[in-house]
Amino acid sequence: MSSFERRALTLLGIRTHFHEFSLRLKVAITQLPLVISVFIALPLVAAGSPETFGEPAFRLGLGLLAVATAASVAIPWDRLFVPAYWLIPLLDFGVICLLYTGGRDSVTGLSLLCVLPVFWLAWSGAARRLAGLLSFAGTVLVVWTPLIIAGQTELRDLAAPMLIPFIMLAIFGTVAIVERDTLEQQQELRAAKVELQESLLESRRSSTLLSAVLDTVDVGVLALDRHGEIILMNNRQVINHELTLPVGTTSFVEETLEIFGLDRRTQLPPHARPAQRAMRGDSFSDYVVWVGSGERQRALAVAARPVTDDDGAFNGSVLALSDVTDMVNALQSKDDFVANVSHELRTPLTSILGYLDLALEEAEDRHMAGPIPSALLVVQRNAERLLTLVSDLLATASDSLQLMLSEEKLGELIEIALDSAGPRAQAAGVELRRELAGDLILQVDAGRMLQVLDNLLSNAIKYSPDGGVVTVRAWAEEESVIMEVADTGMGMSVLDQLEVFAKFFRTGSVRKAAIPGVGLGLVITKSIVEAHGGLISLESELGVGTTFRVELP
Repeated sequence: MSSFERRALTLLGIRTHFHEFSLRLKVAITQLPLVISVFIALPLVAAGSPETFGEPAFRLGLGLLAVATAASVAIPWDRLFVPAYWLIPLLDFGVICLLYTGGRDSVTGLSLLCVLPVFWLAWSGAARRLAGLLSFAGTVLVVWTPLIIAGQTELRDLAAPMLIPFIMLAIFGTVAIVERDTLEQQQELRAAKVELQESLLESRRSSTLLSAVLDTVDVGVLALDRHGEIILMNNRQVINHELTLPVGTTSFVEETLEIFGLDRRTQLPPHARPAQRAMRGDSFSDYVVWVGSGERQRALAVAARPVTDDDGAFNGSVLALSDVTDMVNALQSKDDFVANVSHELRTPLTSILGYLDLALEEAEDRHMAGPIPSALLVVQRNAERLLTLVSDLLATASDSLQLMLSEEKLGELIEIALDSAGPRAQAAGVELRRELAGDLILQVDAGRMLQVLDNLLSNAIKYSPDGGVVTVRAWAEEESVIMEVADTGMGMSVLDQLEVFAKFFRTGSVRKAAIPGVGLGLVITKSIVEAHGGLISLESELGVGTTFRVELP
């Protein structure tokens, strides 16, 4: 801001910081108090003793004041050496000396005007000792000049007004201390301002870089605060977000957003939607949902990680949403192929098993002995095993599961599953425990839920080769029923946990231990749970054990 602009703002009554003015404007403004004080004194002089205006010293003082004031405005002090503006307060001492000499009998207190140039010199902050000496000497000049002119030069006459110079010196010291402290504060504020500006500039650079990076990647990024409000969304996520709007609407109302399960038709309940799960503090990956409808429907794989504050409390969540439509369609084609092949295999296997049953019945009727009946039994066992595998392949390749929902007591289903798993657990040296919290009644497909329990219990027993404890827990929460199957077996690594629900996946430790299986049980289990509108997750530690958690609405 230029001096002219600052002066205009001051005249208009607009406040600006004094320390930001140019030196020339500061000098002019600092001269104003003396000018105003003298102009206030003039009517008093005119009313009390107008003859004072005839005094040469008084008139000379007014003239010198006019010269000093004009000089304070006209001289470009910024271009001169730093203490050059001391000329004005020194001239002011002369002004006060002449006014006091010519008008001290008319107006009481003219000598006190010395405080104004004293402030001047203290405010300058340059050569404080010399400035203090000049303040003292200037005040002595003011109070002694009338005495010397009047011939009152005795010691007692000169000592009488000396309190005033010492008071001025004290004022100078006080103002100088305050000025020094103020100057240090201003320097600290300037340094803080510069640091803040640099931080803001760096923050803008980082923000710009972050925005550029987020808008470059082909992944939607969404950041939510602790209240679920959106605080960051990149361009890709804006597109994903708009896909969830029903056609013809522009209002983002959670209940109406088009977010579907894997069947692409069933609306996900609020508690199962990615944002709601993230706001509960859940951490998950590869949670696939379908958004939108018709030709614009897309599949999104969602990952979420909670954000915590310094105290470890939940402070929001960050979600990454990847468009996996092409991948899902490719997997669907693969599933269709597997389903077709499995279907073609199932027909001859059913026929083979039928004829084997007939052959075994014939051998039994004829009381055949020898290796043929035992060989037929081996063929039958392997054919039945192969048929079970084909059935599992068909189940995992199907788009959706047909559920026969009915009102069931979860506790009874758990008891049935535990009874069924008892012989296998006893043979493996595994202890089965149950922790059930009252009657938990659900609308579920009893057969499918037994399949879930059988798969989870079978895995827990199978992957506890050295014995241990398998515990089934169930309890109710506000809007869901929670069921857990926990074992104390071999556990899984972090990398294995990421792939545990993938088809045909088996951990390295399981393969080394030669534990039988094809890696489809958990895939089927996950499909059944999600078909019921539920969620399945796990926690595991290598060498400690694994806990599978099923959440059902």
